[in-house]
Amino acid sequence: MPSLLDAPAGLRPVERGASPRSVTPGRQRWDVGLVLGRPRSAEILAAALRRVPGITEAGANPVTGRVLVRHDVRMGAAEVGRIVRRAVALVAERAAGAEHRTPARPAPVPAPRTDIGTVARPVIAVGGGIAAGIALVKGSALSRHLVAAGGVAAATAAVLRKGWRRTTEVSRTATGSDGDEAGRHPLLEIIGPHRGRLYRAAALSVACQISEMALGTFLGWTGLVLIKGEAAPLVGLGLTTATAQLWGLAGLVAAACAAVAGLSYASTLQWRRLGQDIEHDWRGRTYRHVQHLEMEHLEGERTSRIAGALTNDVGQLGAFFAGPANDILQLATSLALLVPAFLFLAPQIAWIAFLPIPVIAWLSLDHRSRAAADYAVAGECRTRLGSQVINSLEAGATVKSFCTEEYEADRIDTLGEEVRDSSHATDRTTSRHAETVRACTTASMAGILLIGGRSVLNGTLRFEVFSPLIGLPQMLLMRMSRLGGIADQYQRTLTSYDRVQRLRALPVETDDGDMPLDPGRVRGELVLDGVTFAYPGRPAALDDLSLTVPAGQVTALVGATGSGKTTIAKLLMRFQDAESGTVRLDGRDIRGLRRHDLRHAIGFVAQDPFLFDGTLADNIRYGSFHATDEAVVQAATMAEAHPFIAALPDGYDTLIGERGAALSGGQRQRIALARAILKDSPVVILDEATSAVDNETEAAIQRTLRSFAADRTMIVIAHRLSTVRHADRIYVMEQGGVVAEQGTHDELVARQGLYASLWQLQAGDIAA
Repeated sequence: MPSLLDAPAGLRPVERGASPRSVTPGRQRWDVGLVLGRPRSAEILAAALRRVPGITEAGANPVTGRVLVRHDVRMGAAEVGRIVRRAVALVAERAAGAEHRTPARPAPVPAPRTDIGTVARPVIAVGGGIAAGIALVKGSALSRHLVAAGGVAAATAAVLRKGWRRTTEVSRTATGSDGDEAGRHPLLEIIGPHRGRLYRAAALSVACQISEMALGTFLGWTGLVLIKGEAAPLVGLGLTTATAQLWGLAGLVAAACAAVAGLSYASTLQWRRLGQDIEHDWRGRTYRHVQHLEMEHLEGERTSRIAGALTNDVGQLGAFFAGPANDILQLATSLALLVPAFLFLAPQIAWIAFLPIPVIAWLSLDHRSRAAADYAVAGECRTRLGSQVINSLEAGATVKSFCTEEYEADRIDTLGEEVRDSSHATDRTTSRHAETVRACTTASMAGILLIGGRSVLNGTLRFEVFSPLIGLPQMLLMRMSRLGGIADQYQRTLTSYDRVQRLRALPVETDDGDMPLDPGRVRGELVLDGVTFAYPGRPAALDDLSLTVPAGQVTALVGATGSGKTTIAKLLMRFQDAESGTVRLDGRDIRGLRRHDLRHAIGFVAQDPFLFDGTLADNIRYGSFHATDEAVVQAATMAEAHPFIAALPDGYDTLIGERGAALSGGQRQRIALARAILKDSPVVILDEATSAVDNETEAAIQRTLRSFAADRTMIVIAHRLSTVRHADRIYVMEQGGVVAEQGTHDELVARQGLYASLWQLQAGDIAA
C-alpha cells in the first residue's frame, strides 16, 4: 500500500466522508462512513494508520463507524487530520479497485510468499501434465473427462487465489508488504529455531493422512468382498478365498486404525508442542525486551496494548501452528494423493468427484467475509455487556446509595437482549454455511454413485476400482469447509506478528556507561548543574536548574504540582536523561555510570507504590531476595508496618492480591517504604512516601527515618510540609523547575516568603 505521507494532497470526494468527532493533544476521534458495516475496510484503515511514523495506535469500529487515532503529541492536529483523510481515500480506492478492476489498472502481482495462487499455478501445471500423460496412455476417448477434470482444477485454483488474496489483503497492509515484495516469509520468522519439530510434525501428519486414506481403501475392499466374493488386489497376496480375504482385511483395517490413532495422537501432540514452544519462546524474548524498554516508551505505550501483544498476539503465533498449519498440510496431502489416483484409476468420475471443491472453497472463503460483519456486531455487543457488568459491580456502593438496583438490572437485560439477537444472527450464518457444505458433499456422493455406477454397468470402469474410491473424496471435501477459518487464522497471525514486531522495535535502555559503581563506596552527593528537561509536546519541566544535595543529609523538595520535583527523581534514577546540563553523583556524570550500578545505589519509593500479587514478605523482600526473615521484620518495623502485619491471621504470609488490593493506601506506602529500607542503599528518594498515612503514623515513620537517614543521603519529595520540617535543607520549587527558596524550615519561615505562606496555610494560621 502506498505511503500515506506520499499520497496526493488534494481532497477526493470520499475524504469528505471523514469528519473529526473530537480532537485533543495526542488523540483524535473521527466518524468515517467508509468503515461502517465493513470490517475488512476498518481493519485495513487501522493497519495503514498504524504504519505512519508518529501514530502510536489506531482502531476502527465497523459497528459505529468511528476511528480512534493516538499519536505523538508533537504532531499537529491538522497534520494528523490530513493523514486520516488520505488513508480513507487510499483504502476507498483500494476497495473500489478490488471490485471494479479495469485493463488500465491491472491487479497487483501477488506476493510470491503469501499468495496461495502462486502455489496453485504449479499444481495446475502438474495436473495438466498428468492429464496429458494419461490421455496419451489410455487414448483420446477419455479426453472429455480429462478436460472436465482440468476445468474443475482451474476453477478451484481461481477461487482459492481470488479468495485468499482478498482475505489476506489486510495482513499484507498490516505487515507493510506489497505484491511484488520478496523476502523471508513471516511464518518462517515465527518458527525460528523450531524447524526440527515442524518437520517431525509435518511428517507425522502426512503419514496419518496416508493411513487414513488406506483405511478408507481397505473398507472399500471389504465391501467389494461382501458383494462380489473377492477383491482382486488381494488375490496377488495369496488370499484367494472370501474368508481369507475378510480375515486379511480385518487385520489391515485393525492395523490402519491403530496407525491412524497413533499417528493422529503423535502429530497432534507435536503440533501443539510446536505451538506452545513458539508461544513460550516469543513471549519470553518479547517480555525481556519490554522489561528493558526506555522509560519514556514504556510510559507512552498503553499497558493494555503491551499486555495484549504479550498474551493474545503471542498466543496467536503459536495457535496457528497448533491447529491451522496442520489442517493445511492434511488438505494438501489429500489433494496430492487423490487427484492422481482418480485421474489414473477412474478418470470418468474424477471431474464429478472434485466438482464440489471450488464450490466449497468459494463458500468457505465467502462465509468468512460475510460473517465478519455479524461477528463484529456480536463482539461489540458482548464487550458493552461485559463492560457494563463490571462497572455495575464495581459501583456497588453508589448503586445501593441511590437505590438504582432495578435500573442497573434493566440495563443489563437490554444489553443481554442485544447480545442474544446478534448471536442468533451469527448462528444463522454459521448453520447456513455448514448445511450448504453438507449438501455439496451429499450431492458429490450421489453424483459419484450415479455416474460411476453407469460407468461400471457399461463396462468402462471396473467395479473393483470404483468401490474403494467412493468415500475418499468426502474426507477432502469436509476439510475444504475449514478453508475460511484457516484463511482467517492466517490473517490474524500475520497481524499479530506485526504488532509484536512493532513492540520489539521500540528502543531499549542502553547501558552506555562504562564506569562501574560500588554502592558500598558511594558518599551520596548529588549535583544538578544547568539541567533542562521537557516531556514531549510540553513546556520545559526543568529549565537550567542547578541545585546540590549534600552527602549524608536529608534534603527536601517541596512546591506546587508540576514544579518538577518528581522529574528530578526520574533524572537521578536515569528513568529519563537531561536534554542539557549534567547530573553528577559524587562528582561523576551519571551518564557515564552503569545504569544497574546507579540504581542499586539509590532506593526509590514512588508516590503511587506498586505491590505485586503475593505475600507481604515477598513484597518487602522484592529486589533483596536473599534477605532473612529477621531483616524483613526489622525493615517492616522501621516503616511502622509490623503492627498491622502482626495483627493479620497469616502475618507476613498474607496474600495481598493484585496491586495490593487487600491493603489500604497507607499500608501499601509502608510496605513500599519497608522494601526501600531493606534495600539499604546509600541514597534514598521518597516521593510522597507518607502522603496516605495518618499524622500519628507519619510522626512515627519520621522518627525511624531520622535514625535510618544517618550516614546516608535522603531526598524527600512532599506536599505536606510537616513531613520535611526537620530536613537539613529544603528547596522550594516553582513552575518550570525554578528554585524559589532554599534553607532550613526555621530559616524559610523566618524569611516570610513562599514557604512561609504554605506553612501558615497548612498549619491553620492566616497567611500573610
